[in-house]
Amino acid sequence: MTAIGVELVGTSRSVRPLAAMDVAITGASGLIGTELTRSLTAAGHRPIALVRRSPSAGADEITWNPSDGTIDAPSLEGVDALVHLAGAGIGDKRWNAARKAVIRDSRVDGTALVATTLAGLDRPPSVFVSGSATGFYGSRGDTVLDESSPKGEGFLSDVVEAWERAAQPAIDAGIRTVFPRTGIVLSTEGGALKKQLPLFKLGLGGRFGSGDQYQSWISIDDEIAAIEWLIDSELSGPVNLTAPNPVTNREFTETLGSVVRRPTLLPVPLFGPKLLFGGELVEELLLTSQRIEPTVLTESGFSFEHPTLEPALRALIGA
Repeated sequence: MTAIGVELVGTSRSVRPLAAMDVAITGASGLIGTELTRSLTAAGHRPIALVRRSPSAGADEITWNPSDGTIDAPSLEGVDALVHLAGAGIGDKRWNAARKAVIRDSRVDGTALVATTLAGLDRPPSVFVSGSATGFYGSRGDTVLDESSPKGEGFLSDVVEAWERAAQPAIDAGIRTVFPRTGIVLSTEGGALKKQLPLFKLGLGGRFGSGDQYQSWISIDDEIAAIEWLIDSELSGPVNLTAPNPVTNREFTETLGSVVRRPTLLPVPLFGPKLLFGGELVEELLLTSQRIEPTVLTESGFSFEHPTLEPALRALIGA
């Protein structure tokens, strides 16, 4: 991982000294938020968690409750940056009308609350990194997609569009606002890879469906480094946070199987996931094809530590 304040020398990153920053974070207890907090702290910055309870004594915490539309705005005065990562889990429960409303509202309402609050501050942050996702693009086969590509179709595409639009008050107030459209984050501490690893180690891993659908992934280390890059850069608008080499599900399956030295011969039967989570969730999360390029990020000078899949998996798994 790298700290805020990065310049490139050759093909490696080097850290230049910067004054310590106060960085407020929603979703600080999640996979990305936890790693971001750890990285910022190690670099000498002060992460401040937005929490849905009273702050603990002596902790760097600020109270908010997006469900109630409340936030301790005075405590946000003077923070240097705010990274907004909060949102209900997408793939952990069966989709029905109520669950889909929770997924959408937790993102749209939370973002609107934060953006409106920042817009009303006397000393707002210089940058608002407002979480987003590659779900914006929908399922597009083998078409190469970048930040200039139009919105796709489907529930998640509609959610992401509304999610990003909710940040408009911050943009209107002149706060540099950037939308990290994050792909599949690879980590052994959470997300899809953590769920897949036990099955693959037992030789039960396999492709989903035909396996021809593209998966746009990013290692957790590069995800955190990219968010820090966005804080420190002058970028605004949508920025794809995916590695520059997306793979098909078949390629991902074969590579992970090779890394853990187990066969991946049989496809995963989809009737089980569909029974548990519903057909719509399976179609949008497991069978959607997105071949995404991180054009804005790479053109800004960012260098990936893990640009290709096999070395990334070996580094993560320790193989």
